[in-house]
Amino acid sequence: MEETPTTYTGTETKALQRDPVRTVIMASMIGTAIEFFDFYAYGTAAATYFPNVFFPSVTPTIAMILSLLTFGVAFVARPLGSLLFGHFGDKLGRKRALVVSLLMMGISTVAIGFLPGFKAIGMASIMLLCLARFIQGIGLGGEWSGAVLVATENAPKGKRALFGSFTELGAPIGFFLSNGLYYVLESTLTPAQMAAFGWRIPFLASAVLVVVGLWIRRRMQETPLFRLAQQRDNVQKAPLVEVFAKNWRQVLQGTLAMAVSYTFFFLLSTWSLSYATTVLGFDNKEFLLLLMGSVIAFGGMIVYSSILSDKFGRRKVLLTGTFVIVAFAFVFPFFFQGERNLWGSLFFLLVGFLAMGIVYGPIGALLPELFPTNTRYSGAGIAYNMSAIVGAAFAPTIASWLVSEWGIHAVGDYLAIMAVVSMIALFFTKETKSIDYTK
Repeated sequence: MEETPTTYTGTETKALQRDPVRTVIMASMIGTAIEFFDFYAYGTAAATYFPNVFFPSVTPTIAMILSLLTFGVAFVARPLGSLLFGHFGDKLGRKRALVVSLLMMGISTVAIGFLPGFKAIGMASIMLLCLARFIQGIGLGGEWSGAVLVATENAPKGKRALFGSFTELGAPIGFFLSNGLYYVLESTLTPAQMAAFGWRIPFLASAVLVVVGLWIRRRMQETPLFRLAQQRDNVQKAPLVEVFAKNWRQVLQGTLAMAVSYTFFFLLSTWSLSYATTVLGFDNKEFLLLLMGSVIAFGGMIVYSSILSDKFGRRKVLLTGTFVIVAFAFVFPFFFQGERNLWGSLFFLLVGFLAMGIVYGPIGALLPELFPTNTRYSGAGIAYNMSAIVGAAFAPTIASWLVSEWGIHAVGDYLAIMAVVSMIALFFTKETKSIDYTK
């Protein structure tokens, strides 16, 4: 699919006027930062505090597995969110859908911070936790695809992946803020205070980020390509029907191509934290510091790999990244073991996050490029959120179970299999770097 010259009328040229770059960066980045802040806050709490708060009546191993299963509830809800917000995002506009999704995500996250534990209300506490997590997942389901369209549909020619990386950078930013807050709390409060109320503070603090995000997004205008589609009367009344009728192959390709990045990400963050603190002998605060340092390299690689994909193409960079992950999957189990193994842990986190950055950066351009403007929100959102189920919904739980049954090398095999699945999907996906994004 080669980019072809396009002639615009005076009205269409006006429709293509873009927001300032600073507004685009902030509007696309803030929601993803909040998304990952909330997810990391939940992942950290699920790995360290929720087993005792919500599952105190079972063995520690079962409590950990049940706690991590609640982590997967939001991933199950995310495709529903992508269907809902994708429909309205393609029909009514990106801006409206993004404002509502952010509000839903924020309210449910804050609600988790107020939930009583199992000792107070019994099973009702677990049901309320899963309900809040499910609603959070619906809001999250509409977030990424809308945010990445704000970036890529405002991008100048030849810089779509770079602009898409603004959204992707929300991941390390949210990670750093969440883990940084936990680090400060655990340095200030006693373990008993953290278990009693300290774990709630990150969930309540996300309200500040949500207010800032809403203020920024209400100031931005609709994306120029959606306004152009409105000018041309090319807005779908039933975008979901159109996606599944004409673009189901692209949905499948995007889902499988991105699956390994989700698996890898939550192995590096959520699972590694629980493994390091329960098996390797690190305390929670020590390992959070290692995670925070490694995520800086992750952010840098997101931008660099996106620049490379604008230059050489999405498929070449993504295939290189998945190959690196396969190699890493067979190597890291030899390093990430042993009592308080600092250098092995640094290898796992630093090299792992660098490899993760290679595949995570260009995906912000690839998924939207698989779909036309009138179904782009729906198509990219469904693919993104389905990949979350395939790749991440139960990745920490599966990894914990594999370690208990067959040891850490089985986790490497699991990661390698997911990387091969994504590699196969990429082989069957056309290069999208030069497509005409206005169609």
